[in-house]
Amino acid sequence: MSNENSIAAYWSDGMDEDGLADWARRLRARLKATEVSLGLVFMSPKFFPHAQQVLEILRVHAQIPLLAGCSSGGVIAGAEEIESAGGLVLSLYSLPGAKLKAVRFTQEQIELAGDENFWPVETGVMPKNVNGWLTFIDPFHMDAEAWLRSWNESYASLPVYGGLASGTFPEPFAQVYLDGEVFEDGGVAIAVGGEVALAGVVAQGCTPIGETWTLTRVEQNLIRHIGNRPAYTVLAETVSQLPAAEQQQARGNLFIGLVVNEYLEDFHRGDFLVRNLIGGDPSSGVLAVGALPRAGQTIQFQRRDAASASQDMNDLLANAQKNLADTTVYGGCLFCCYGRGKNLFGRTSHDAGLVQEHFGPLGLAGFFCNGEVGPIGEKNFLHSHTAALALFVKK
Repeated sequence: MSNENSIAAYWSDGMDEDGLADWARRLRARLKATEVSLGLVFMSPKFFPHAQQVLEILRVHAQIPLLAGCSSGGVIAGAEEIESAGGLVLSLYSLPGAKLKAVRFTQEQIELAGDENFWPVETGVMPKNVNGWLTFIDPFHMDAEAWLRSWNESYASLPVYGGLASGTFPEPFAQVYLDGEVFEDGGVAIAVGGEVALAGVVAQGCTPIGETWTLTRVEQNLIRHIGNRPAYTVLAETVSQLPAAEQQQARGNLFIGLVVNEYLEDFHRGDFLVRNLIGGDPSSGVLAVGALPRAGQTIQFQRRDAASASQDMNDLLANAQKNLADTTVYGGCLFCCYGRGKNLFGRTSHDAGLVQEHFGPLGLAGFFCNGEVGPIGEKNFLHSHTAALALFVKK
């Protein structure tokens, strides 16, 4: 699918130099804009031996000045999610007035990262010159959580959208691409600046249940008291007050939502960072969670299932569509967790289809990730079971 400024297509054949060159030329010809600003490429593992050659073919024949991406066993093109991909996706974007710069980063740099000036000095990109970041990361040889923590300090309140590459299993092996180079570690980030910004949606697949509460006693990842009562008791009551059918759905599908911005007057879907409920002990009343909450923080329990995830994505897209009603949307990139797709919804192309319903026809590319990066409020987080949509928009 495409609009005047973006186009994405899926190549289903194997390594065929002439065929790929011709396909890239034809894709470029279909883009109505006069010049390409950016290309994104996502390749299945069968291209590992040929990746460098493929990048060169695409760059030359689709006339791409900046090309980035990574490997994945599942890819997204237009309205289609190809979950067991044997091919590759290429998207082309024409972004009028954009200033783009790609930077590569490594685990060694993360270990050296000190204060907030570290990354601007390393990358040569000052916070005032960037509107947002797009990133592709190797999950096997780099601590993505540590990278994001230090990146958030350097580029406070700037959105980062992206995903962790996937590759062959059981070997911990993936690839990250930048122009003609193939990397087997680290990550690549694209600074989006000038007249183009990034907007988007981070759909964590959950529906809030019950009411909001304040945490009153917390030790590391153990929540002891909620509203001055045993945490387990509050959770049990919340579930018991649901209709019978919803109680059934909640079994094994409960999560906790931590409010990120306490200054909001009230809290809605999209204001919570969703994290795992690891376990609970009825006798001590303690809940263990996959996060480090703090006393005084507002929480709301969450339910995740196919219907909740579908409603979550739909509501957030509708809200984004309303907010961007007077803005030019040039194209998009979609980062989907492997736990979504057919596994969750019982059919393919759920998330990509919804994006096209709200914003199409849109040049949309993406891939199935080992973890998704996206903002909740003014801060960026690493997520799971999430669909993170980045849209290139006129600033």
